[in-house]
Amino acid sequence: MARHDPLTGIANRLLWRERIEQTITAAGTDTLAALLYIDLDGFKGVNDAFGHYAGDVVLQQVASRLLECVADADAVARIGGDEFVVIQEQVVDRYAVEGLARCLVEQLSRPFELNKAPVRLGGCIGIALFPNDGRNADELLQAADMALYQAKAEGPGIYRFFSADQGDRTKQRLERKRALHHALAAGQLELHYQPIYDLRSGQLRSFEALLRWRHPTDGLVSPADFIPLAEETGLIVPIGNWVLSEACRQLARWPSGISVGVNLSPLQFRGRELVDAVRRAVDHAGVDVSRLELEITESVLLRNDRENLELLRDLRGLGARVAMDDFGTGYSSLSYLRSFPFDKIKLDRSFVSDLATSTEARAILHAVRSLGAAFRVRTTAEGIETPEQLAVVREEGYDEGQGYLLGRPQHPDDAFALAHSMGSAGPTGLFHELGCGVPTSPEAYPRLANTCASGNPNTRD
Repeated sequence: MARHDPLTGIANRLLWRERIEQTITAAGTDTLAALLYIDLDGFKGVNDAFGHYAGDVVLQQVASRLLECVADADAVARIGGDEFVVIQEQVVDRYAVEGLARCLVEQLSRPFELNKAPVRLGGCIGIALFPNDGRNADELLQAADMALYQAKAEGPGIYRFFSADQGDRTKQRLERKRALHHALAAGQLELHYQPIYDLRSGQLRSFEALLRWRHPTDGLVSPADFIPLAEETGLIVPIGNWVLSEACRQLARWPSGISVGVNLSPLQFRGRELVDAVRRAVDHAGVDVSRLELEITESVLLRNDRENLELLRDLRGLGARVAMDDFGTGYSSLSYLRSFPFDKIKLDRSFVSDLATSTEARAILHAVRSLGAAFRVRTTAEGIETPEQLAVVREEGYDEGQGYLLGRPQHPDDAFALAHSMGSAGPTGLFHELGCGVPTSPEAYPRLANTCASGNPNTRD
């Protein structure tokens, strides 16, 4: 009983460790041994949808199927909730291991039966070989875990062997995950602010708050590298709450006519905490909630769209404004304009960057502006980096512009100075400062051209 899993009847972690040590001791110089680390796909969904009893039934069926692929019952073990391992002894070459891996994947891909209803799951497998990838149980399990991580990144039903190069990258990713857990408490996260201008008057209208991680040894880490990690670990929720609080704290320092935009992750829409987080942030900072603009992408509405639409309406009920970011890149952007009264749509930067080479991009630019006018929604063009692009988006009648030509993301102190200097620049603001309507060369932007040239591509928006 001490060495077997009471639910499935197969070996548990204790017996697995004993067995792998025996395998290592008995391995010859001309043979390999393999450790196959298995993780189920979609198991949490079964528990959520059918309850934990149904989850237990699935785990029992999984154990039975894995046993069908091996001759020795003690070679299969359950070492975690939905994590299993299989030991393969006396392996001649990798092809034999692949044969076992294919059998395991095939067994897990068959539908499971719950209350006479078929449920499909599947599984991914990471494979480590002895002695190549490790010389004890811990080293082999760590190598198999890294291989499993790679397999899961590629999709369901995938098996992957451990490789040193990939293992180094995976290890770095896992270490960065652990470091991210401490980043918020250690004060390593910071917000930079990118200005957004009214394209008719040239006045500064708002800033977009952009999250940055200043790693103690790696320096500024690109958001593309750590935001997915924050979402995988669930850290995006406390980090997102901090972003809201910090952005509102900064907002309180700016002139009253300037607002701030904060990006929201789809994971922040789980439960009701987001509404409370927004309320706390504005109340603590003492700012008018109407100056807070919440930016979402279509992915927020792709899942649980009815619940998330209700949550968006509650946020609007507080007085916050809601913008759809990266507009034009999703499949359902148009339908969502009908289902929710957005305050703003932000045209994805890819359409602006393609203006010089694509007539289709100009057509989309025009169409999105027409939609904004029809729905009485403000339109913002992102990614403006050349005077020619600025000329086109102004000609098309866009309300606002954002991009490196107009200003890169900047430190809070620089944003504070800009907010107050532009606030006193008079009614024509930026374009009055430039001395012309639509300049045709970067030299006409003496201050902004230098700013654009010094930008970091990892912080571009």
